[in-house]
Amino acid sequence: MSRTTYTRYVALGDSLTEGLCDSAPGQPDAFLGWADRLAGILDGDARLAGESVEFANLAVRGRRIADVVDAQIPHALQLRPDLVSVMIGGNDLMSPAADPDALASRLETGVRELRRSGATVLLANIFDPQFAFFLKPFRGRAAVFNANIWSIARDQRAVVLDVWGVREFRDPAMWASDRVHLSTRGHRLLAAQAAHALGVPYAEVSGPEAAAAGPAEPPTPPDEVPLRTWLRVYAIPWVARRLRHVSTGDGRGPKLPVPQRVELSGLSVPGAVGGPH
Repeated sequence: MSRTTYTRYVALGDSLTEGLCDSAPGQPDAFLGWADRLAGILDGDARLAGESVEFANLAVRGRRIADVVDAQIPHALQLRPDLVSVMIGGNDLMSPAADPDALASRLETGVRELRRSGATVLLANIFDPQFAFFLKPFRGRAAVFNANIWSIARDQRAVVLDVWGVREFRDPAMWASDRVHLSTRGHRLLAAQAAHALGVPYAEVSGPEAAAAGPAEPPTPPDEVPLRTWLRVYAIPWVARRLRHVSTGDGRGPKLPVPQRVELSGLSVPGAVGGPH
């Protein structure tokens, strides 16, 4: 195979990479997420070359760029990965005094360290916040931050996961009821986009059990939460935490701090096939 086959993947970031709102089947209060799903895709691809993938997920909800650079990246370097994904910045950009240029410069120091180790870096930019009315005020600084991401990727020879440019993420079905985290459908799409960015051909196919069940059911519509309920359940508590400088991730560690073989950790994605299609 002329392209790279990855064998140890480490994911860094915040709640999006931790996988919030993508419930793990049969595991109450546990989440998968796009990075875990990508690990399953990469494992399928590696098996075509007689290899397998080990995966660690160091992402923690509420984390910021400083947390990734100061804590997650040193941890990742100790694990000696050949692939590291970095998706971070959303929590930083929602701060009143956020400077997207300074934040990007801080992030570049961490990306540089990862690249010096020889690892491939999959660097994600920020979702276009125009899909949610309460995030639209941050669109300008998100665009500036994303422009910096492309420059960092060029200078450090990283691979860009361009989530801003994926129009499908404008579909409300891609988002959970809190309107800031991806739904399971959104996480699946992001995992596929990440695989393609890495040059790993990927397709989802129906398994034998799906064929036996007959025609597929229409996709489940997104949770519709009335505005008043959304404000009470999600928005007001979030604002209160920000004012108190409290995060839902305080006191939490990463869900998968030590690399595990994908097939042993239960991360293989049913019906997912990596490799040429």
